[in-house]
Amino acid sequence: AMLLLAQAPKAWHRLFQLKPPALPRTPGGEAQHARCKADFRGKWVLMYFGFTHCPDICPEELEKLVQVVRQLEAEPALPPVQPIFITVDPERDDVAAMARYVQDFHPRLLGLTGSAEQVAQVSRSYRVYYSAGPKDEDQDYIVDHSIAIYLLSPDGLFTDYYGRARSAEQVADSVRRHMAAFRSVLH
Repeated sequence: AMLLLAQAPKAWHRLFQLKPPALPRTPGGEAQHARCKADFRGKWVLMYFGFTHCPDICPEELEKLVQVVRQLEAEPALPPVQPIFITVDPERDDVAAMARYVQDFHPRLLGLTGSAEQVAQVSRSYRVYYSAGPKDEDQDYIVDHSIAIYLLSPDGLFTDYYGRARSAEQVADSVRRHMAAFRSVLH
């Protein structure tokens, strides 16, 4: 069930709530609920836009994101990082599909979905490009999309992004530097 985040402090009133028509339970029985930007205030967030039917790039990038989170979790002095996966394929990636998919990566990885309009709004706010390709005879298709992991500060502000060429170690080092330099602008 899902939501998401604006980029600047002045945009706190512009919450992007991505929620399904109903609030079903995950396969594990947990009730799903909509998320809003305020849910993540005070937390570092690593966020990736992709889709569950992606054959290779999305699983690789999510695995890298999870490696970063695990490296940072291994350092108790550092604040926790919330990993988030936002679909760019809401037609196939409903709440149940997202819940099944994210459980294979990390227990705290949040999968976010919503209506086509909600996903488009959130994607635009992060300048994420995506476009569904033609359907094959099985009605399957690939979604072309931007490939980057985004870092948001505890103020909810876009802080950095990491392309495919960056290793998990390089991303973790960058996140550590941002954490060390962070001073909240929201007081």
